[in-house]
Amino acid sequence: MAERIEQRLEDRIPELEQLERVGLFTRKEIRAVLRKASALEYKIQRRALRKEDFINYIQYEVNLLELIKKRRARIGYSFKKDEIEHSILHRVHSLFNRATGKWKDDVQLWLSHVAFCKQWNAKHQLSKVFSTMLAIHSNKPALWIMAAKWEMETRLSSESARHLFLRALRFHPECPKLYQEYFRMELMHAEKQRKEKKEFEQAKMDLGEFNYSEEILNGEMARIVYRDASQKIKGVEFQLAVLSIAKLFDFTQDLQKEILENLQARYADDPLTWDYMARRELELGSLQPTEHSTKQRKVSEMAQREERCCAVFDEAVGAVPTEAMWKCYITFCLERYNRKTNSEELKQKRLERTLSVFTKAHESNLLSEALYKQWLQLLLDSNLSEKAVEVAEAATRHFSQSVETWQMRLQVLIRLKRDDVTQCFEEAIKHVKSKGTLPLWTLWVEWSEGTNSKEDTEALYQRSLHATMPAESVTMKEMYLDWTYRNSGYKKVKRLFTSLCENRPFSLDFFKKMIQIEKEQESCKMLHLREYYERALREFGSTNTDLWLDYIKEELSHPQGKPENCGSIHWRAMKMLQGDLVEDFVSKYTLLQTGHL
Repeated sequence: MAERIEQRLEDRIPELEQLERVGLFTRKEIRAVLRKASALEYKIQRRALRKEDFINYIQYEVNLLELIKKRRARIGYSFKKDEIEHSILHRVHSLFNRATGKWKDDVQLWLSHVAFCKQWNAKHQLSKVFSTMLAIHSNKPALWIMAAKWEMETRLSSESARHLFLRALRFHPECPKLYQEYFRMELMHAEKQRKEKKEFEQAKMDLGEFNYSEEILNGEMARIVYRDASQKIKGVEFQLAVLSIAKLFDFTQDLQKEILENLQARYADDPLTWDYMARRELELGSLQPTEHSTKQRKVSEMAQREERCCAVFDEAVGAVPTEAMWKCYITFCLERYNRKTNSEELKQKRLERTLSVFTKAHESNLLSEALYKQWLQLLLDSNLSEKAVEVAEAATRHFSQSVETWQMRLQVLIRLKRDDVTQCFEEAIKHVKSKGTLPLWTLWVEWSEGTNSKEDTEALYQRSLHATMPAESVTMKEMYLDWTYRNSGYKKVKRLFTSLCENRPFSLDFFKKMIQIEKEQESCKMLHLREYYERALREFGSTNTDLWLDYIKEELSHPQGKPENCGSIHWRAMKMLQGDLVEDFVSKYTLLQTGHL
């Protein structure tokens, strides 16, 4: 092994001598490079190879290349690149080849090699990398697309790109993304040939020796790709994706027409088809030129286009009366309403249209829970309070089991300061199952704190503890404790704490809250703190190291504390804590003893 490493280091000597001779590196720096290279070489020649060692070696060589590049720019020296950079590049490629040969499944390693080749313009090497990578990772369409794009855009080889796409489709015959990119590539090829032909014609050159097929120039190859894909890939999403690609090229009108006809014929019942057809009306501009149009005229034209869109949507919800179709219609209306405009008339018209569509969808019983929420928000933003109350009530009729819907209705009533809030809370609790009602109870007690008397609020807290599931009652206990302290003082909260401790479960924050309350008292008693810590440790002593450490700190720092108790607390912690927590506790305890915690 040593002989092989010595040989590799000797192979570096010519490039290092050149670096010193031309003044890019000093003799001291050359020695440092050799020492570092020697250490890195020994790491990658071991029996048990590690990927990190190869990555570190590659990164070092890349950094060296970047440093040489900066120093060349600084002193203005651009010669001897074959003797210096070429040698380093060759070594990096060799390292990458060894690493990807050893860890073939690591796609990120392959992509790093690809990125390096692109950065240093190693086209010939990159072709080899892509070829080897695709032979191993033929199951990843994204890699095929990357390779084909590079062939098309960097090497300007449509033939190679086409060949790669065809190979990829043999492995992935039903991959929509592959077909989309292949379709795009064929259109780019046609556009490239059209530009070439135009330039030759402008230069009045003889086109006899160039074979420009009219079919290819008009995108016939892309049409073939599309027709083949349409037979294998079902779904309106693919058709729309291909159509959006075709619209990027100005010579594809016939192709766009074919895709559109196919879309309407095969997917007439799909909401996305109708959504596209309706939105297409926005793109169809006015027949008259708009260069000298007044602002009022532009507003009028936009309103007309939106009306045409809505006419298509009205036809759509008649033909396809589904929740998804109404969602498309409402989403369009909300998008238009949220667009900025200086015309108050247009904004008002958009608002009226949106509210009307919401109402129609509601009357058809095809409005989703999420859309009810958006409708409510729109009504509240528009100061239509009474209508908002009606809509909220209708939403809870349709989704009587939904906590979110009841919460939404209650928030509307609270915001508008209605008298029937309590009645609505009672109705909500009656309809919704006990599991998951925590948001309703927290909302209810928060509202009660600011509205009702202390007695009513306390009764509500007591009721919530019995009504919620055990896991949810934990949150209510914390809120109850906090509210009692704020409104009734220390003695009342201490009694409440003792009472609440009779029923599990508890949260750590519940005990921490009580400890914090005790500390806030002028006559903070260590006896009480010990009681709270001991209660907390009975519940969480096996899983929480910080609780033990806080207890020890309290004994050390409190005026009434007993430092001699710390030893027994430490012993108990070592017995109770589980697994790796013991080691964590010992580390923190050591830091505490040395004054670093």
